[in-house]
Amino acid sequence: MLGFFSFTEVLDPAAHHAYNAWHQLDHLPEQFSIEGVRFGQRWVCTPACQEARFNVSPLLQSCQYMTLYLMRDAAVLPDFYALARRLREEDRFFSARHSHLSGPYEVTGRWAAPRVKVGAAVVPFRPARGVYVVVGPRVEAPDLVTHRGVAGAWQFADDSLDRHITVAFVDGDLVSVAAELGQWCLRAGVTGDWAGPLEAIDPYRWEWFAKFAPQ
Repeated sequence: MLGFFSFTEVLDPAAHHAYNAWHQLDHLPEQFSIEGVRFGQRWVCTPACQEARFNVSPLLQSCQYMTLYLMRDAAVLPDFYALARRLREEDRFFSARHSHLSGPYEVTGRWAAPRVKVGAAVVPFRPARGVYVVVGPRVEAPDLVTHRGVAGAWQFADDSLDRHITVAFVDGDLVSVAAELGQWCLRAGVTGDWAGPLEAIDPYRWEWFAKFAPQ
């Protein structure tokens, strides 16, 4: 199984509402027309999440969103890219955005906290308040599910880049859990491009950055 990630910056401070409407109501649903796309979700690094980050590099510092698609295997990618081309041709793509890190990663591990009952394979489908994401060298992902408020974790790798992405699914208070996981990152000596929380996105509630938009 593959995870396809995109860490995205919206370039226009006034365009977050339009970007979220496009992605949540048009772009994301279209991906499920592709056989083999099994999951898709996007999360937001709100101002509160930005303050709760343990680490971020210049590569990802300006990103406000992370998207993850789960795919059956690499055979799905040609149709995934073809759909992207078609939507661009139909003028159904959002131009005021830039993806600073994007691409497919192999799933290398899945874990669930014993308290959640469900298996690790379905943790991404279980409702959560957000995710805590670590991008960089491999971390001991099984440790994450021992923490209060973490329902499970998946780990991904791109061996060609020697980069790992670990996603912990958080069903507790996101900022409180992030503070605890930040301490875990400190003890574990976590380095890399990102270590911090992103919040789940509720439909039609896209006003986190409204006060930063030009008046």
